[in-house]
Amino acid sequence: MLFSKLLPQEGNFFEMFNHHADRIVEAAHALAQLVANYSDSDLRQKYGQAVDSAEAAADVITIEVNRSVHQTFITPIDREQIHGLINAMDDVADLIQDVAEAMELYDLQHMTGEITRLTDLSVKCCERVREAVKLLGKIADPATAEAALKTCAEIDQLEKDGDRVLRAAMSKLFREEPDVRELIKLKAVYEHLETISDKCEIVATRIEGIVLENA
Repeated sequence: MLFSKLLPQEGNFFEMFNHHADRIVEAAHALAQLVANYSDSDLRQKYGQAVDSAEAAADVITIEVNRSVHQTFITPIDREQIHGLINAMDDVADLIQDVAEAMELYDLQHMTGEITRLTDLSVKCCERVREAVKLLGKIADPATAEAALKTCAEIDQLEKDGDRVLRAAMSKLFREEPDVRELIKLKAVYEHLETISDKCEIVATRIEGIVLENA
């Protein structure tokens, strides 16, 4: 009994989730600015570094959450749910960084309307993830639990929108792009961008599970 009293009881898991979600949105907005200002090499570098900084900060939070799980005697939700959620969230941040790096590594010469649309969808997905995550600490309230599930459903719809944009982008690319090298580069970037919404959907699924089990 004395031993259990000496151990941390709950930790600040919901607060750490919120901080991580903030970094995801920060990275997504930086990526959107990178795309919008791609023709300006200085701004491209500036926003690329902003993506890297946000992703690095998210990594620090992920490490802290996973460490805290092992040091906390009583957690507010199941330990596996904590691990699953924070690691799924970190996958989103990692992928945003991967997209920014791919644009640089592949030496894309210009942005396309399809990249802009997929980036905008990615930003919206990340913002919805943040909204859903911020509700987790209050899901004992039925209205809050319902709002969290509704937000997860919106993420699912955005992911479907991303699928449609990707299919249209691929069709146009293979019909209209004469340069094979540029086709290969754009195809890879399109797929990376669409995967951001896929990863957000995985986060939404994790959140839905937490809500349904703990509300």
